[in-house]
Amino acid sequence: MQGVQSSLDLDQRQRNRTVWRFDGGGGSEDNFRLLLQQGYHVHAKGLSSSRAAALAKRVTRWDVYDDNWFGEVKTDFNWGKPLRVFVQRRLKKDKILHSYYVSTLTLPSKKQFLTLYRERGGAEVEQFRQDKSGLAMAVRRKSSFNGQSGYILLTDLAHNLLADFKRYALIGSRFEAYGLKRIVRDLLCFPGTLTFDDEGRLVYVKLLSQMKNSTDLLFCLERYYLERFS
Repeated sequence: MQGVQSSLDLDQRQRNRTVWRFDGGGGSEDNFRLLLQQGYHVHAKGLSSSRAAALAKRVTRWDVYDDNWFGEVKTDFNWGKPLRVFVQRRLKKDKILHSYYVSTLTLPSKKQFLTLYRERGGAEVEQFRQDKSGLAMAVRRKSSFNGQSGYILLTDLAHNLLADFKRYALIGSRFEAYGLKRIVRDLLCFPGTLTFDDEGRLVYVKLLSQMKNSTDLLFCLERYYLERFS
């Protein structure tokens, strides 16, 4: 946590808009207090199984989500910020297990809380796996340490640029479900020309019309330019 804070160097306003999501491995009370005192939000699983069992006895309503039961409970936790506390009950090998979760976020339902928590592991799929296939990170190697470090940083930059492109250009189009590999392979390898004015501003995009998806992609590119650069 200290390493992340030192690297990002977020001010108070930015910390107030930053959410830490983690599982039980980081969900100690000391960690919660540290983050909340510095203005962050948390959306996390607690560490103590005995506390989870005690909280489960105070749940008055259980709702079923997938194969689990989920309930909200009022507590006397005083960590300097309003908290919502949830308890999950599940059956494993004929044994009932409990875990608890805390959140400083305002969400309309317990289901949305659970969905947002489960999305915390998206980095493994969204970045590492897609970068290996879509950006060929696994097959490109440099002989020197500095060269490999530079390549990894360039891969991260490409990942962020493509994520931005997907959000502002492809969401709502028929390419919305494309991952990095399909974006690079099927959309960004189009023959075409870009025309710029004397001040370096893009004024015209022309794609080879015989290529599949060219018409739909042209619409996405126009929208991306208007959203991000106009």
